[in-house]
Amino acid sequence: MEQIKIHILHCGSVCVDPALPDATVARRRLAYTGFLRRKNNRVWLPVSAYLIEHPKGLILFDTGWSRQVRENQKRHMGRILCRVNQAQLPPGQAVDEQLAAMNILPADLDYVILSHLDCDHVSGLKMLGGAKNVLVSRNEINDAKRSPFRYRSSMWDGVPLKTFRFSEPDYGPFSAYFDLFGDGSVLLTDISGHSAGLAAMTVQRDGKYALLYSDGGYSAQAWKDIRLPGMTRSTGKAARALMWIRDMSMRPNCIESVANHDPDVKPHVILV
Repeated sequence: MEQIKIHILHCGSVCVDPALPDATVARRRLAYTGFLRRKNNRVWLPVSAYLIEHPKGLILFDTGWSRQVRENQKRHMGRILCRVNQAQLPPGQAVDEQLAAMNILPADLDYVILSHLDCDHVSGLKMLGGAKNVLVSRNEINDAKRSPFRYRSSMWDGVPLKTFRFSEPDYGPFSAYFDLFGDGSVLLTDISGHSAGLAAMTVQRDGKYALLYSDGGYSAQAWKDIRLPGMTRSTGKAARALMWIRDMSMRPNCIESVANHDPDVKPHVILV
């Protein structure tokens, strides 16, 4: 198989309570929301998306912020989410703007894959009209329908979402994954815990791989120390997923292991 390129794009940044990326910084269960906590302690983290140039198709993994956050964040995210997340999107950093700079149109995308449906991962989706396939795990979309306070369905309403199931056995922390092309080169793995249907992406060729683990952990330090995100659907599953991420990240055939919001990761290209 030909070489695969993974472009790490920073599509703005998000300001959150430090208990969101690391649950150990506060004892109160809902501390990650920032309610009744000091706003001057908040941290800014990058919001990433990934463009994968694969011999079998052009893939975008997550979408970053919509340009709408530049105009009216409260209207785009809703009052509750806007209090938890403050968005920043400098000119030129929206995902469609970065694709245009690479001479790529949304219609050129064979797949837009959403790791999960939190606002900073799905906000930019409607800027990608014309993409051939938009995928999200069935577990995630089903849970989002039951969780109106966490998710903002207007960010995907009207988009022809297709769902996939984590049904293949014997890979990942819960022995469940989806093989995008059926050849093992792009695996979407169940790492639920932070959300009900969170997917990591493993891109592999000739025995080597890169792991994009979304919000399974918020940084490399998270898997080194097993620091869970403050927001979880299941702390037990989140811990099990993070231990799998640690194992995968430490293997000698791992080229690179990347969290979506790691402040130490800068935009660059991974060659697989």
